[in-house]
Amino acid sequence: MSLSKKLPANKVVLRTKTKTDTIYCLLDANLNRAREGIRIVEDTARFVLNKPDYFYQLRSLRHRLDKITRKIYPLLVSARDTQVDPGRSIIEKGKRRNIKELIVANFRRSEEAVRVLEEYSKMISASAGRQFKDIRYRLYTLEKKMGVRP
Repeated sequence: MSLSKKLPANKVVLRTKTKTDTIYCLLDANLNRAREGIRIVEDTARFVLNKPDYFYQLRSLRHRLDKITRKIYPLLVSARDTQVDPGRSIIEKGKRRNIKELIVANFRRSEEAVRVLEEYSKMISASAGRQFKDIRYRLYTLEKKMGVRP
C-alpha cells in the first residue's frame, strides 16, 4: 500500500521513511507550526494592537526561522506527507474567548515548536540548534513584554 494514498482518519500508519526523512518531516511540521503561530501574533500586534515595535520583532524572528532552514527547505518539503499525518484528525479548540487568549495560545504553540526544532536540528547542525534556542528565548521575552500571560 502506498503511503501517499489518503487513509481514513482513524487508521494509524507507521512511517516507512528513512530516519533522515522522518527527522526532516518532523522539522517541517514544527517549522510550519512555529511560523504560523508567530505570524498570528505578528499580525495581531500590527493590525489589532497597533504595536509596530512588537510587529517588527516578531517578523524578524519569523524571517530568522526561514533563514536558518533555507538550505534544507527542499528536503523538508520532500519529506512532507500530509495525507498520512495522524495529526490531521486532531480536533482543536474551535473558539478563543478574546484576543489575549489567542495571543497566548499562539505564543505557546510557537515556543513549543521552536523547542522541537532546537532539539532535533542538533542532529543535523549544532549551530542551528543554538539559533533556535535564541529564537525561543526571544519569544519568551516578547510574550512577557506584551503582557499577555495570566
